[in-house]
Amino acid sequence: MSGDPAKGAKLFKTRCATCHSVAEGANSTGPSLHNILNRPSGSVPGYAYTAANKNSGLTFDEETLDKYLTKPTALIPGTKMVFAGFKKQKDRDDIIAYLKTV
Repeated sequence: MSGDPAKGAKLFKTRCATCHSVAEGANSTGPSLHNILNRPSGSVPGYAYTAANKNSGLTFDEETLDKYLTKPTALIPGTKMVFAGFKKQKDRDDIIAYLKTV
């Protein structure tokens, strides 16, 4: 996957930052996404995950994150993330490229 981290940062600001932060330990409505790449689902300290996230057995590598960002509830039924997903592959590539930088 190759995306544009600058475009991903703009998408993050408009579509993700309402619920998520990229600052370490800064949980909000959603967990901090700091160092999300290669992190097991449901593992940020201090965040109240659903059992679905905690028990999913997923690790957010690029491929899994791409699937999750397409439609979170399809990959983890029972997640409390209400985001419908990024339909465009380019948007997902850009977001993942950005998340790799934080």
